[in-house]
Amino acid sequence: MPGVVLAEASRPLFEWRWVQRNADSILRRLGEHLSLTATALLTGLIVSAALAVLSLRWRWFYSLSLAGAGALYVIPSLGAFALLVPFFGLSFTTAVIPLATYTLLILLRNIVTGIEQVPTEVREAAIGLGFTRTRLLLRVELPLALPVVIAGLRVAAVTTIGLVTVTSMLGMGGLGFFIRQGIQTTTPNPTAIIVGVGLSIVLAVVVDLALWLSERALAPWARKVRA
Repeated sequence: MPGVVLAEASRPLFEWRWVQRNADSILRRLGEHLSLTATALLTGLIVSAALAVLSLRWRWFYSLSLAGAGALYVIPSLGAFALLVPFFGLSFTTAVIPLATYTLLILLRNIVTGIEQVPTEVREAAIGLGFTRTRLLLRVELPLALPVVIAGLRVAAVTTIGLVTVTSMLGMGGLGFFIRQGIQTTTPNPTAIIVGVGLSIVLAVVVDLALWLSERALAPWARKVRA
């Protein structure tokens, strides 16, 4: 028995064999992490866009929405997840709702700021051409605000990827599963922890890079303005 304990205690920092044995599980957890992140971001973006449209119409509504989003943002993540468990159980919905609410403050502010930064002369020229308020928003204001909106989306994406790891503490999926697994075993498994943390960082970098490239593709004029 002492020999077994000694073998466990001298566990190497990183084991490729563990990665090979758990390759299927790693891919599955990575998919869960991506799914939770994408769903939360899409939900947050839709809600933020709706709030931004109302905020641009009624200024008092923007202050109210921003205050509400700020209040939701400061709620501890574990507390938010725990509050929803009695209603939705340990489900995908329980994880997505708090994750989406944490994006509202960032996305709402960036959408409204981006649209407000559209030059007045551009807006007036579009109105002079007969653009309706809806067409003005969709065809002129939102495209010009796209760099600012995507900048907010990049911050929200990286933040959400980090928060998804916390959902594993409630028995949900994602790369945080390996962090919890590595910590909670009788002898800590550094390989599992490194895989969970490392892949979360890599995922955040890849998603941020993808959004940056999408901004360059969708708003090429922004590069010219900065230059």
